[in-house]
Amino acid sequence: MPEPTNALDRTAEQTQFSGVVATLGAETDLVRAYGMANRSTGTPVTADTRFGMASGSKAMTAIVIASLVSDGTLTFETRARELLGSDLPLIDDAVTVLQLLTHTSGIGDYLDEETWEPSDHVLSRSAHTYLTPSDFLADLDGHPQVAAPGEQCVYCNGGYAVLAVIAERAGGHDYYGLVRTRVLEPAGMADSGFFRSDRLPERTALGYLGTDDDALTNVFHLPVMATGDGGMYTTAADTHRFWSAFLGGRIVDDAMVQEMLRPHATDADGGPIGLGFELTAADAGGWDANLDGYDAGVSFASRHVRSTGVTRVVLSNTSEGAWPMWEALLDL
Repeated sequence: MPEPTNALDRTAEQTQFSGVVATLGAETDLVRAYGMANRSTGTPVTADTRFGMASGSKAMTAIVIASLVSDGTLTFETRARELLGSDLPLIDDAVTVLQLLTHTSGIGDYLDEETWEPSDHVLSRSAHTYLTPSDFLADLDGHPQVAAPGEQCVYCNGGYAVLAVIAERAGGHDYYGLVRTRVLEPAGMADSGFFRSDRLPERTALGYLGTDDDALTNVFHLPVMATGDGGMYTTAADTHRFWSAFLGGRIVDDAMVQEMLRPHATDADGGPIGLGFELTAADAGGWDANLDGYDAGVSFASRHVRSTGVTRVVLSNTSEGAWPMWEALLDL
């Protein structure tokens, strides 16, 4: 087998990859950085560059909800309508928090995954007007229920955007603060968070819609502040810290971890769905968890193997960049 860095280097060169590839928690860690975090300033990607997670951060929303269940603020059977009141009237009154978490709510989605392309403009208003989860209500409204609650599992971004609103109203704090205090701080994820795209902190990669020198950035395609269906920023090291803290019971307790990492539904491809996580059968039995995300100027994939404590992660600031590198990493 070729040396790991050579295999990754070849794939990176062939695909013009920009991002970070890492295997952490192994006997010898592997971290490789490629490309430019900001092409205009010539700022290179480094091992500690922050990248968007896209839908990978749905797990943060799920954990916030799970923590609110653990402290008795919510239950998984709480009806969404109890927190939504008169907002989003087309959501069936029977839809539960659990169904939103497992993509079985049947609500209409504001983003049609079947036809969507990363270059599409899916927001109904200017990107700069989206500063809180409630600012997304107009986009989430007007989409009729497509299936009875609990009837089928269909991936739904809108469901997690609704969960962010529910979390704020139940938890009594803004969604971003709930993620920070209930997930990031217990995990020691000091480099991670929801950042305004017009005020990105240092060491944060700007997203690009392609690999060409004249490729557009993603700042007009994504909301200035993301919400519960994805868009947090993180690093390779913080991704490993997340897995270690979550699976170690330092964010929610072990019983809740097990609840979140058991199959609750089956997706269209027959894959098991946990609460905020895709699941993969573990060699030693049970389930390992996966996260991935894909958006304009963002691609992200991570898997943690509980039996070994090893985290694999690929972060990229292009829409398609992570996937060839992810396959190369898994082949090592």
